[in-house]
Amino acid sequence: MVGAGIGGVAAAGALGRAGWRVRVLESAPELGEVGAGLVVTINGQRAAEELGAAERIRRSGYDVRAAGTRRWDGKWLLKAPDGGDTGMIGIHRRRLHQALVDAQDADLVTGARVSAVEPGAVGGERARVTWESADGTHSARADLVVGADGIRSTTRNALFSAGLRYSGFSCWRAATPDTTVDDRFAMTWGPNAEFGALRISADEVYWYGYVAMPSGRPIGDEVRAVREYFAAWAPDVRALTETTDEVIRHDVWVLDRPLPRYTIGRTVLIGDAAHPMLPTLGQGANSALEDAVTLGLVIPAGGELAVGLREYEAQRYRRTQRIVSRSAWMGRTGAEVGVRGQWLRNAMLRITPPRAALRNGTRIFDWTPPGSFGAQAVDRG
Repeated sequence: MVGAGIGGVAAAGALGRAGWRVRVLESAPELGEVGAGLVVTINGQRAAEELGAAERIRRSGYDVRAAGTRRWDGKWLLKAPDGGDTGMIGIHRRRLHQALVDAQDADLVTGARVSAVEPGAVGGERARVTWESADGTHSARADLVVGADGIRSTTRNALFSAGLRYSGFSCWRAATPDTTVDDRFAMTWGPNAEFGALRISADEVYWYGYVAMPSGRPIGDEVRAVREYFAAWAPDVRALTETTDEVIRHDVWVLDRPLPRYTIGRTVLIGDAAHPMLPTLGQGANSALEDAVTLGLVIPAGGELAVGLREYEAQRYRRTQRIVSRSAWMGRTGAEVGVRGQWLRNAMLRITPPRAALRNGTRIFDWTPPGSFGAQAVDRG
């Protein structure tokens, strides 16, 4: 396993339940996740059930009971009824990662920077992974290599020549102590920007500001910059930025073209290594959880590897590419709309029945695992 982020540790857990002996190579000196918060939607929760991590995730997160979309000034465009079951759990990335780590028992190796991957051949030579660590260069053969090493994947680069393209957007993120913002997941659209806020515990709110700006733009004081950017937005948006003392920001990159497939030889890609997507639907981590569980279910240890890899492609390629496309469409509908286009989009949303909008969303969330690990999926929470 190359990479010990959310997808990597989830896949380690899934493959362990499928009977594989797993070693995970992580380049960072310590295990953990960098980031603020995210939402685990119902499809991700179904994956977590198979990994034995669902109950811990529920305890570590916050059950979101309502959601809606607003204009930049706070006026609602689309508002789901209060008190319903949105199927969403808000959670800090670090807590989600820890829940997945606790649900697996792979050999986790930190400080191991993978420098080369040879994919091998099904029915022929085993794959080879080379990595660098403090005590020198190491190399090992494997029956299966899983590239879970993110947007700048070394594993993907060993298999394909696909490059990266800047999306045109950068994203501020923060987790802020707060008990005043309501429990609704509020997505707020303004010209060429989106602000979202999601409660992740009884006294914390995760928020993000997804804005159009040039790649690599130097800002300096990020906190001051985000406060100034959203100074004229809705009062609760301003309040969250004003009470935040620390933010992180990253430019959002995607592939310049879709990969033709996710497997070559004995090597398979999952998560952002395979299908990076815009954050506009909150499906990056959820689709990685789906990938991980599917991989374990279709490639049991001792099974026919060629058959399992073909099934993984069949199960995951079309679905994830649809989510990539849908996320891009959501960006064009939301944050990428300029001043002139907002009135038309807003008018359309105001006449859209909430139930119709929710039904449209469930087409993404209706995934279920292609099987079960059975007794091995007992929750370790």
